Amino acid sequence: MKKCVVLGSGIQGLSAAYYLSEAGHQVTIIDPHKEYQGASWVNAGYLTPSHIITIANPKTLANGIKWMFRSDSPFYMKPRWEIDFIRWLWEFYRSATPEKVANAIGPIEAINLLSKQCYEKIHQELTIGTFQLDQRGLLMLYKTTAAEKSETAVALRAQSDGLGVSFLDRHQLEKIQPGINKEVKGAIHYTCDAHTTPPEIMRLLTQHLKNKGVSWVHDPLDRWEVNQDRITAIHTTTNTYKADYFVVAAGVWSKDLLKRAGIHLSLEAGKGYSMDVHRPHPIKYPAILMEPKCAITPMEGWARFAGTMELSGNNHRIRPERVKAIASAVSAYYDNFELNTSEMEQARCGLRPVSPDGLPLIGPTEKYPNLMVATGHAMMGWSLGPGTGKLIQQCIDQEPTSIDLTPFNPNRTFY
Repeated sequence: MKKCVVLGSGIQGLSAAYYLSEAGHQVTIIDPHKEYQGASWVNAGYLTPSHIITIANPKTLANGIKWMFRSDSPFYMKPRWEIDFIRWLWEFYRSATPEKVANAIGPIEAINLLSKQCYEKIHQELTIGTFQLDQRGLLMLYKTTAAEKSETAVALRAQSDGLGVSFLDRHQLEKIQPGINKEVKGAIHYTCDAHTTPPEIMRLLTQHLKNKGVSWVHDPLDRWEVNQDRITAIHTTTNTYKADYFVVAAGVWSKDLLKRAGIHLSLEAGKGYSMDVHRPHPIKYPAILMEPKCAITPMEGWARFAGTMELSGNNHRIRPERVKAIASAVSAYYDNFELNTSEMEQARCGLRPVSPDGLPLIGPTEKYPNLMVATGHAMMGWSLGPGTGKLIQQCIDQEPTSIDLTPFNPNRTFY
């Protein structure tokens, strides 16, 4: 039995703790933030093997430049004269090439499929309750020929890899999702995808881990204790926690934690927004509205309306214009339905950790082999959580990993 400290209690941290605990290890979770906070609680809940194109791609780069000064745009980068941000932008630019995007398809598909299998197994094995795991797939709704053409190319590649895909015209779409605006031309239906209700899973996993004897600490972190090439302890403001292995799964805050250990991590916060509707709604199928980049999910008894990507630093400022943009997109795609003022005023945001190439950072650090990293998942953090946790457990136990971890090496460069 090994002593393991997991830093962070989002889906990455809980998943790592879950698999480490199942493997018989003694686990402590440290997170200064209160429960029910963070991106894991406010995301769209998608499990997306279909998402085989990373955020670092030529199209995102072109749109980012076009939308840079529009704070209500789907992808907004607030200009900042910070060295780390400028360096990250350069690395993002160098990563957003057709060749690198093509090379990333296999790895991101593999970890998505692994993680979906992990969700399904947890769904079967969790003894304290069940959670929504809806396998009806994901719709990509489009209004323009350009959006249809772009997503069709992705869908055909996914289909050639054996993923479930169907192409719906307007008439076929209306049969499964009534109330779609007449300007919506059709949809690509990724039947390989699924969706969940994130708060439900987060609460169940938290309670399950506590029942299994996992310790929880909410103290602010202070400093690392080092002996040659190993981390021996983490100091909080009130205590010291010694362990054999440490897992940094703190989302965007992972960068600062590793910096204290003398390790640079190229990471930026990608802010996403969400609003919840607890009243009758027309949403039958989860859907991404392609042109405005919004995600719509029918949760367990309610619906979530989320989306956009904002690079403006580590802050939780809610920009009203971005909330309004999501609300406007919803009413433009669904007839006779609007988000009301109260729902918009209760909008929340989460900070998603984005690496320059859009691939997660998973595995041991080169400087300290017993210091593990599990972050950088961008918009796919929820989808990739359990798979990441399983891979971290395999690294700690020195088992063969379920997939090749080379593309996710946290020590990689982006030039």
